[in-house]
Amino acid sequence: MTPSGSPRRPDGRAARWAGQRERRRREFVDAALRAIAEHGPEVTTEQIADEAGVVRTRLYKHFDDTADLQRTIADRAAELITAELTPLWELTSTPMQMITTAVGAHTGWLAGHGNLYRYLTRHSHAGRRDGRDAVTDVKTTIARQLTVLFEHYLTIFELDSRIADALAFGIVGFVESTTARWLENPRQIELTDLAGLLSHWIWRILDDTLRAGGVELDPHVRLSDQAPSPVPPPDGNHVSEP
Repeated sequence: MTPSGSPRRPDGRAARWAGQRERRRREFVDAALRAIAEHGPEVTTEQIADEAGVVRTRLYKHFDDTADLQRTIADRAAELITAELTPLWELTSTPMQMITTAVGAHTGWLAGHGNLYRYLTRHSHAGRRDGRDAVTDVKTTIARQLTVLFEHYLTIFELDSRIADALAFGIVGFVESTTARWLENPRQIELTDLAGLLSHWIWRILDDTLRAGGVELDPHVRLSDQAPSPVPPPDGNHVSEP
């Protein structure tokens, strides 16, 4: 209360400070992402501070400790991964084109951000009380999107949609683990060849699942031309068919 007895107005300085602190945290995290790309997953706090143009102690005026910094980097990276995998949900014409787009987006991101991916796998548990990690969060987000997609098409073809969740999570884990191994030991396999193999294998999994239910699809013909009824976009998903 003020001396006059009226309620005290909120101090705008606190809000401005909170906004400035959040902006500086994001600037430091962006600097950390650049340092990780340059120095690899074993990047030090000193190297991050150098990239940000400040001394190491300056970082800790905006982060509680090293775990807080690592957790914030992991959260930021998860946002970037999810955003950059947007092409995964832009359906093209045929089953094989859909698979190729999804696999190309996923493997391309992992290959293009190898140091960041390795950093996430090493540090993404830092400071997380709920036991989750950034890599698992991203895989779960992708798999849940695919689950909605698979449920949609399995229903259209009058197949058991209960398998959609297991199918989606299995495929996402397959792509991620295969690409992660390739990053460590490519064995002279080009990324485009790896993506092609994965796309072929995934189609075989999907084709076998469909055939078990009596449905045979041509991977090179539009789904809308093979479905028994019109194919609207799945509800609750970011997917749309041109």
